[in-house]
Amino acid sequence: MIELMRSAVASAARATRFVHESASLSGISKDDRSPVTIADWASQAVVALQIGSAIPLVGEEDAAALRAPENAPLRARVQAAVSHALERAISESECLDAIDAGRAAPNAQRFLTLDPVDGTKGFLRRQQYAISLALIEGGVVTHGVVGCPNLPEDGGDFDTADPIGCLAIAQLGGGAWIERGNSPRRPLRIADWRFGALVRSCESVESAHSKQDLSAELLQAIGAPGTPARLDSQCKYVVVARGGADIYLRLPVKADYREKIWDHAAGALVATEAGARVCDVRGNALDFSRGRELTENRGVFAGHPALVERLCAAFAARVNQ
Repeated sequence: MIELMRSAVASAARATRFVHESASLSGISKDDRSPVTIADWASQAVVALQIGSAIPLVGEEDAAALRAPENAPLRARVQAAVSHALERAISESECLDAIDAGRAAPNAQRFLTLDPVDGTKGFLRRQQYAISLALIEGGVVTHGVVGCPNLPEDGGDFDTADPIGCLAIAQLGGGAWIERGNSPRRPLRIADWRFGALVRSCESVESAHSKQDLSAELLQAIGAPGTPARLDSQCKYVVVARGGADIYLRLPVKADYREKIWDHAAGALVATEAGARVCDVRGNALDFSRGRELTENRGVFAGHPALVERLCAAFAARVNQ
């Protein structure tokens, strides 16, 4: 299963790169004002066509707006990107039906969840974004693939699109691995942080996605002052998993906001299998058994277990003040 998922994500990355290389990254705005682009639709269509219908696919997008008569130019560009990625002619109707195939309801026993372009604003800036696909069985994430088309192999220059990118895969109990181009797959492992050492942190670029002032306060409380590295998408989980950062913080901006399962499932498994602890701000494990949202969780900490423990304690102390 993991190799089929890996192949689907790699193909979707070819579609998003095809769009990325064009002069225009046009799309529309959804009801919640978040953007959806040609790449989002093309990526979801590619994954659905590669995976088939044997397993329900719970994706982020649908083709309702794309089917509108006035969006014929967008449909043509989606069709071109999908055909390029799969190296065969795909009809417009096949594309639209494949996108809508990703609107299955979460099945408590076994389903896939997909974020076709996680970090759409990063994609629009031609910086970091991810294609994230996870298999959830009985409410537990068992397989995960995070494609990071613009993520550099090493270092922290996240503002520039890498020409090759990388792809991370993980299986529950089987470890996490990363591959880049034609190079051999290699295991992922978090950095061996020790008490008293510098703490390298990362968080979302968008202040609307994470409460950055509270992040700074909590990092100061655990002895990690300074500005975190900022990048979009589940690439942050991969950066932690490969030892490029010690901790990732995502703090809820609105009290009623609930994280979507496709925004965390694959990345959380990659980080966990690389040795990280992933939990919410209260120290609870992320619960993927509640449908499309992490209704039982608030925010996310992911990183070295000792640092996550300290962050949870600092958050609790802050709340109890």
